[in-house]
Amino acid sequence: MEKYVLNFTEINRNHLPLVGGKGANLGELAGAGFPVPTGFCVTTSAYRKLIQSSTKMEELFTFLDKLSPEEFDQIRIVASQIREHLVSLPMPEDIKRAILSAWKSTGEKQSYAVRSSATAEDLPNASFAGQQDTFLNVIGAEALLSAVQNCWASLFTDRAISYRAKNGFGHRSVYLSVVVQEMVFPEVSGIMFTADPITGHRHTISIDASFGLGEALVSGLVSADLYQVRHNQIFYKQIAKKELAIYALPKGGTIKKALSPAFQEIQALPNHKILQLAEIGQQIENHYGSEQDIEWGLVGGEFKILQSRPITSLYPLPFVNDEQFHVFINFGYIQMMTDPMQPLSFSLLSNVTNFINKNTVAPENRVLREAGGRAFADFTGALTLPPVRHRLLKLMSGMDELLASALSEAISRSEFQRVYVPKKTVLLRLRRIAPMAVPVAFKVAANYWFKDPAKANSKATNFINRYVKATELKLQKVTGPERIRVIEQGMGNMFPQVLSKIIPYFITGMLASEALKKKLDQRLGKEQSALLLGKLYKSLPGNVTTEMGLQLGDLADFTREKPELIHYLQTVDHESFYASLGDIPGGMEFKQKLDHFLIKYGARCIGEIDMAKPRWQEDPAQLISSIISNLQTMAYGEHRKRFEQGKKDAEAAGQEIIRQFSGIDQRYVAKLVKLYRNLMGMREHHKFALVKLMYLYKLAILEEAEFLVHKGRLFQTQDIFFLSSEELIGLLEGQPSKNLPEVIESRKKQHDLNHKLKTPRVMTSDGEMIEGKPRAAKGPKDALIGTPVSSGSVTGVARVVLRAEDAQLNPGEILIAPYTDPGWTPLFTSAVGLVTEVGGMMTHGSVVAREYGIPAVVGVDMATELIKDGDVIKVDGTNGYVQILSRKEKLTVSP
Repeated sequence: MEKYVLNFTEINRNHLPLVGGKGANLGELAGAGFPVPTGFCVTTSAYRKLIQSSTKMEELFTFLDKLSPEEFDQIRIVASQIREHLVSLPMPEDIKRAILSAWKSTGEKQSYAVRSSATAEDLPNASFAGQQDTFLNVIGAEALLSAVQNCWASLFTDRAISYRAKNGFGHRSVYLSVVVQEMVFPEVSGIMFTADPITGHRHTISIDASFGLGEALVSGLVSADLYQVRHNQIFYKQIAKKELAIYALPKGGTIKKALSPAFQEIQALPNHKILQLAEIGQQIENHYGSEQDIEWGLVGGEFKILQSRPITSLYPLPFVNDEQFHVFINFGYIQMMTDPMQPLSFSLLSNVTNFINKNTVAPENRVLREAGGRAFADFTGALTLPPVRHRLLKLMSGMDELLASALSEAISRSEFQRVYVPKKTVLLRLRRIAPMAVPVAFKVAANYWFKDPAKANSKATNFINRYVKATELKLQKVTGPERIRVIEQGMGNMFPQVLSKIIPYFITGMLASEALKKKLDQRLGKEQSALLLGKLYKSLPGNVTTEMGLQLGDLADFTREKPELIHYLQTVDHESFYASLGDIPGGMEFKQKLDHFLIKYGARCIGEIDMAKPRWQEDPAQLISSIISNLQTMAYGEHRKRFEQGKKDAEAAGQEIIRQFSGIDQRYVAKLVKLYRNLMGMREHHKFALVKLMYLYKLAILEEAEFLVHKGRLFQTQDIFFLSSEELIGLLEGQPSKNLPEVIESRKKQHDLNHKLKTPRVMTSDGEMIEGKPRAAKGPKDALIGTPVSSGSVTGVARVVLRAEDAQLNPGEILIAPYTDPGWTPLFTSAVGLVTEVGGMMTHGSVVAREYGIPAVVGVDMATELIKDGDVIKVDGTNGYVQILSRKEKLTVSP
């Protein structure tokens, strides 16, 4: 026989299906001895019986299933219909008897708080806080039964329906319990977080407190005092002006009361009570083993715990195995790929830094560590060395100014000042790096002083082609677990054997750039120097990414005069891209040209450092939007004409720069100009090599996946990316894997959740997320501030693009994106300006924007949220700001 009521004494955290998240937590807390007011839960069995008694609910559920979370008007209508229907249903007599029996046992004359408790509530990954209704100071049998039924109906508030839909919870699969709890009348109440919900700091207990019932605080009616405790010490207090409070009425219900002026700014909790409450919070966190969001009340000088749930907003921590303070840099902000990676992608990528920690297998000892599906680099030891710290901060500034600012902030913490790295460890690391660093330094010096930079591109390209071919042959000779070990070794050798041979060219170009800038700044001043260097940067030879964009423009030109082919590209599905291409006039020739393009660039894609991402070779239809954008915004051959004009501008700028000097200085500057022009364009070569090799590894891995699917050890080939490389080796060796489907399904769900996490630029081992402070910039007060990376200003229509493969730009539009990597390059020929959330002077979007001569501002935090599609905006790439204009203005571009 199903139980319709359970007392708190019968409940623990395992009863969630019966009493929902809130009920399970209250029973758990009461059972663990925490001061929880007594009460009982009306179980989900009662809710299900009520639903089953309805003849209309199935029809209403079916209608709900068809609605998207954004269809607010329709949700509002159907939600109201469901609530009215549920309230009108007669409560089954056996349920009514069970509720009243429990009520009498707990106390008929007591007043109660009646709260909804859903089975998809107070979970580690979704809180559902505030989605259902609460009824306070409920007195008497009829009022109690009415409150219970209204709670059931509140499972279908507008916000609850929309929230479930957004978070992937089916409306039929979420059930509602009702918590009936003895009402307490606190003098002071509030919320306590056992970790700072804003910064993520795990050792900060944050307490909000106000007078009266906590509902005023939860509903946002009043401001609250804020107290923060760390290591049993109050380190921060903010006393709010508390103008209102909610109190209980003698006959039931509540009332809002204005507080007297003399009472409004009194500290709600005295210091000793703050520390006592923080200690209770720490005990509750220890009991659950996770950070908690706790509702509390102070009644007669004693604390009562009214609720505790996991804090769902905290970003996961990279793993550490010591008590030392660590600083982690988000690798995605360096590589312009802030999306989460799948486990196999990260597992293999983490091998790239093995040359620093040789023969290290343990994840906690690697430089790259996973958190929230992203890679975080632990450079704590290196940052303790002043020369390395100075160089690293300068490098980070070129990648993303906010990242450099956040890193500076992290290392200024007192905790970092106490970090100790033994000299023996430092010397050991230096000895490991020296065999690569010393040859790189010699190559840079030789490139700078002796070698002809005009030959660098062909040398690097030939080396990449030879190494890729050798790797392909090597992978063909092995299968099974040995093939995966070869791939692991290949990723581990990526820097010493591949990147160290290519990157000296770009480092030389960077040194020449710095030297040239210094000479020009001294001779002409910073403004004129920047103008000339900006022109010198245009149409750099040898840039593999620019060449890719030009060839894609050629493909668009071939399509331009073929209306049937254009229509096909505009309407075809990705899955059937090639299916009928041969039936379209010019279709087969288009395919041949596309295949030729893919031979060279097919390993690329958006977010290409993630091996699991589909490559252009695997899904060439990703390129359609770029081709269509080119057709809409460019004339025939215009991309080539622009590039040639850029070369002419650069040559003229080079001659102008050389003319500013004479004698030995002139010869030296002429050499610097030659180095600059020939080597700065090679900034993409090392990543291009990495991507080509990773695509070979991916193809080999997919072959092994097909074998595993054939043997019945995997359900589908793409599941392989939800294993680590060690797990994959074990699977190929035939090790048992009984729960593998459940593990893979769990990781898929976690990967989906990781997409919803906002990943920080820098975080510490305390969990503190640090975003950095924007630079000071000349511009209007309401402007969005970023890093100026490509000079000039442009006014135009904003086109917010979150996925490059879905984007089609129109004439005069400014590209607004979270980040750009080489996979976004085709869109640059169509945009008149660029704004990104991530980036610095030397990141991909900045470099390409300068080459194309379009104004750009990067590192504009939350740009894709603050700027809306279709807004008319001004981008000032000289001063580093973006202004959202109140009216549309004619497109204007100034140098």
